[in-house]
Amino acid sequence: MKSIFRHFVNHKYLYTILVFLVWMFFFDENKISKQYDLKARYLNLLNQKKYYLTEIKNNYKLSAALESDTLLLERIAREKYLMKRDNEIIYLIVNE
Repeated sequence: MKSIFRHFVNHKYLYTILVFLVWMFFFDENKISKQYDLKARYLNLLNQKKYYLTEIKNNYKLSAALESDTLLLERIAREKYLMKRDNEIIYLIVNE
């Protein structure tokens, strides 16, 4: 039993590996917790990329529809930009 213990105590590679692991987990600039944070941020950015790509596709479809459909163009102009025809009055109802 003492020979096994003495073997591990005198084993320089074991100490080197332990020091390396402690350094990597707690003190290094690229420690494990930072890697998890970067992974979470990366996944969040991938989700944002997917969202914006779908928004771009939707905007292209809407743009193509607005170029060909004048009724849709008028409806969007009235609803979003509060445009009106001559001699019209617009009343805004705001829900609080």
